[in-house]
Amino acid sequence: MNADPQRLSLQELEKKLEASGIGLSQAEAGARLQKYGPNELEEKTVNPLLKFLSYFWGPIPWMIEAAVVLSAFAQHWPDFGIILVLLFANAVVGFWEEHQAGNAIAALKAKLAVNARVRRDGKWTTAAVRDLVPGDVIRVRLGDIVPADARLLGEDPLDVDQSALTGESLPVTKQQGESLYSGAIVRQGEAEALVYGTGADTYFGKTAKLVQEAQTTSHFQKAVLRIGNYLILLAVSLVALILLVALFREDPMLETLQFALVLTVAAIPVAMPTVLSVTMAVGARTLARKEAIVTRLAAIEELAGVDILCSDKTGTLTQNKLTLGDPYCVGGVTEDDIIRNAALASRADNQDTIDQAVIGSLKDPKALDGYHVLHFQPFDPVHKRTEASIKTNDGKIFDVTKGAPQVILSLAWNAEAIREKVTTAVDEFAAKGYRALGVARCDHDNRWQFLGVLPLFDPPREQAKSTIATASEMGVSVKMVTGDAIAIARETSEKLGLGKNILDASGFEDTKQYETAQLAEAIEKANGFAQVFPEHKYHIVDVLQRRGHIVGMTGDGVNDAPALKKADCGIAVSGATDAARAAADIVLMTSGLSVIIDAIKESRKIFQRMNSYAIYRITETIRVLFLMTLSILVFNFYPVTAVMIVMLALLNDGAILSIAYDRVRYQKHPESWNMRLVLAIATVLGIAGVVASFGLFYLGERYFQFDRDFIQTLIYLKLSVAGHLTIFVTRTRGPFWSILPGRLMFLAVMGTQLLATLIAVYGFLMTPLGWKWAAFVWVYALAWFLINDRIKLIAYRLFDRSNAAVGPTIQS
Repeated sequence: MNADPQRLSLQELEKKLEASGIGLSQAEAGARLQKYGPNELEEKTVNPLLKFLSYFWGPIPWMIEAAVVLSAFAQHWPDFGIILVLLFANAVVGFWEEHQAGNAIAALKAKLAVNARVRRDGKWTTAAVRDLVPGDVIRVRLGDIVPADARLLGEDPLDVDQSALTGESLPVTKQQGESLYSGAIVRQGEAEALVYGTGADTYFGKTAKLVQEAQTTSHFQKAVLRIGNYLILLAVSLVALILLVALFREDPMLETLQFALVLTVAAIPVAMPTVLSVTMAVGARTLARKEAIVTRLAAIEELAGVDILCSDKTGTLTQNKLTLGDPYCVGGVTEDDIIRNAALASRADNQDTIDQAVIGSLKDPKALDGYHVLHFQPFDPVHKRTEASIKTNDGKIFDVTKGAPQVILSLAWNAEAIREKVTTAVDEFAAKGYRALGVARCDHDNRWQFLGVLPLFDPPREQAKSTIATASEMGVSVKMVTGDAIAIARETSEKLGLGKNILDASGFEDTKQYETAQLAEAIEKANGFAQVFPEHKYHIVDVLQRRGHIVGMTGDGVNDAPALKKADCGIAVSGATDAARAAADIVLMTSGLSVIIDAIKESRKIFQRMNSYAIYRITETIRVLFLMTLSILVFNFYPVTAVMIVMLALLNDGAILSIAYDRVRYQKHPESWNMRLVLAIATVLGIAGVVASFGLFYLGERYFQFDRDFIQTLIYLKLSVAGHLTIFVTRTRGPFWSILPGRLMFLAVMGTQLLATLIAVYGFLMTPLGWKWAAFVWVYALAWFLINDRIKLIAYRLFDRSNAAVGPTIQS
């Protein structure tokens, strides 16, 4: 289109688009999809070749490449060849694993594809947002993200939030013919609109990002990266010491420099970013199988530390399947009259649970025949009611409304006369756990007549009580959050085993900025919150976080978005609005609390794997660095060659990727990153490894009197075998047999050590050992593996006792 669609009148736009208010046919929509392309922006993709080459660029690859160059200058061609091959191998493994992780995340994001209500072939249907084309007629309502640029049809105004697009802080009211921009959020109302711009042709030039980028660095990742920095600093310091001693002894500087570079490479956690991404991606796929889609990978780690979960009542703790009780009638109105009028104030195709419950309660399926809806005003959190204008076959016109009893009662002409009885009825329903729904009708006299109260009961989920008990055993306190009255909330809370301490959130209004310490403590101790508005959720999360808690928050509405963003882990429940899903870290595809608890269990398992990897990596670095440094300083002997070091680093790091699939048990308490304990355990195990290596050196040189080339191969195989056996020590706090390892990890470790054994036995780029001495090294390494496991148990016992004596430590 050449002319600006916003400047054309609706009639001119329809003519330009060859469309009308009845929408397109499916065939025409398909043809236009071919013409205009999908309603999405092309993602910027990196050329795979350039991505692969990026693995040769950076501090770690530079060091390996420098070692290659120095090997060539020294004319150590075997070293040159093997280091070059391993450099390429490292790049291939890193590229492939990241590619696989990227594919996994893309597949998960595809599950969050957003749909739109669109009129095709004269019928309302659901279509993927990417399939919308200019000329389509769509329907948007409260909580929707506008899927494309469109012009508003009909006379009903629409309040939309355009802050993400234009910076306007307040919602804007759109009238008939005005433009709705792709990415805006509907705050109030429901209307039809004519699409005129899709994809790159939208006003803002891009669609709203419903799935956040998975590159956010969490507290846990930062802690692991700090470990990496610690290892690099330790390596550089010890290598500098080796260089100074070599310079003092007048050793060949070129060879010493090459060795120093390779040693630094071995000490740097080359595989750490890859292990992180692979472990997170594998965990995300596991959660996806349990119907929980992760939109921010780092949220898996945050979820492991959640100790308070604020959960919506409706649909999460309850079945969200409302059943109708016996109505309370006013002024001779019959039960059928109340239900019929409430049904007329409902809309079936909105899929609203209350509307469905009311319509489903009609005794006669044809009870609404002969009534025609002239206008329907959907529910919104401000007015708390729905309203419809109805015309009968004989031309009579009247209005009906249903909603919060106090709101409907305020409309009635005789409100004061009936208020006491209505309030009593509502309280009685609430005491039984029923939600009350007021119904009223306005005839030609323009006076609203209060018809009565419909009691609606949403029974608790069958597994909810046991799931809450499981959460409590896991150290997670579940707090119920509901907009219902206190009596209903207290009744439901008791049935779920949460307790009676329900706080009235309506009292938060004047304390958002300056709440008292007593109120903050009351929020912390409460079992749940009643009469909660969305803005109260943000306040609850903020107070709990400032009192030192890691908070998970569930939500489904557009106004829940701030609280979902604020929470350490925001969870959009099944059926949530697009806006809530956009703000959440995890999106649930099925209802209930159990899937959230499953997600917490899985996140704790992932934390365990990462904790095991961190201890293992620090342990191995300490072993290699201190063995090399002390050997050179004390004995003027290089216990392994540069090529051996590179093979140790890359073989072991390649296999350790399988830790993402290790079998672990989740902890019965929220996880937190205890840097002091990790460093302490790793240091103890590292020193034990250095002692074991010098023990083998002593046996080889003094007892068996081997030459030093043979000893180098002995130590290489010992470092490889004992190093990888260390992961079976660090992966459990108890004895190594207390949790059997995952099959994939066990096979990966055994496979790499078989390869390392073959290299040592047959002397590939080193002096051959033969099977006899290779078997001796294996027996020696296994003996020390058992010793190290006992050392680990003693160390944990001592450090736990020390922590208990000094009190809780600061967690990173």
